[in-house]
Amino acid sequence: MLTLATLTDLGEHGGWRCRSKKEEVKAMYPVDFPDVDETDLTLASEQYVSSLGSRLGGNEWFTLSQTSKVEVTANNVRLLQLFEDEQSNCAVVALHPPDDPTQVVALNLREQWWCVDDLLRTSNKSRSGLVLVQSIMERMIVFMLSQVIERSSQEEMMFSLHPSTESCKLLWTENQAVGFYTVKHKGSLCDSWSSYCYLLPVLDTVLVRRSWRRRGFGLRMLEDFCSSFSTEEFLGVSSPLSSSMVEVCRRFLQQHKEHRERLYEVEAPGGWNQRRNIWLNIQLGRYSLSINVESSPTLGETAENEADSSSPKMQTECT
Repeated sequence: MLTLATLTDLGEHGGWRCRSKKEEVKAMYPVDFPDVDETDLTLASEQYVSSLGSRLGGNEWFTLSQTSKVEVTANNVRLLQLFEDEQSNCAVVALHPPDDPTQVVALNLREQWWCVDDLLRTSNKSRSGLVLVQSIMERMIVFMLSQVIERSSQEEMMFSLHPSTESCKLLWTENQAVGFYTVKHKGSLCDSWSSYCYLLPVLDTVLVRRSWRRRGFGLRMLEDFCSSFSTEEFLGVSSPLSSSMVEVCRRFLQQHKEHRERLYEVEAPGGWNQRRNIWLNIQLGRYSLSINVESSPTLGETAENEADSSSPKMQTECT
């Protein structure tokens, strides 16, 4: 058993539980270990799943709380694909409650189970603020945030899977990943089946966890995106904009007048006939601003907060 784990082996009880707050002080989390190869991760996951049917001995359990635990069986363990790429079959082992296969309570990594909360944690103090995603484990966190954490029981996924090479930044605060944003770079392909490419950098998806909203993180990510492409004349935000994303843009453009003629709502790949100036459309009242926490067509953030958007892209030939 790994000694620096965030799950404690229950020994004779045959299972795992999340560490308590005191036990977490010196803990290491999946993102803190040396990165794993995509092929090795998938192979280990497939081997674990195939071994469940032939196991002998006592049952394995995963403890969710003092009053709740889940038995690990072939019936409630499945492989989750991390990326949309046809070339990438990277997958991890997920444990779900027997009565709800849409919910994930733990992932099996490095030969042990990790509860969902611990998958988003780090013991590395240098992980703070917006950090470029580089490792497989960091991309797994983006997957958890977009596909698992904010998904209610039986609810449809809000985002499609991201490509394995997607340009992303994770937002870290208080040793937790609390959000992310993704970017489509100028000149990058719009999809895997055509020759269309983006004509300007585009802020494609933004997400902040529900429990971390109303803290200005959405505004912070929009500011970071714009400053990261300071030499570009024009920047895009993927269409359609949720009402909460419109409010984030409104606040940003009120504070940064220099970006008012620079920031556009765009459909891929971003030709001039696919761009709408965000500030102009706000002034003309063409957007519905976020008023109520439940009113947003996406995650329902309030006006002070964060937004998320995931949108299909229209295509125009690159010139």
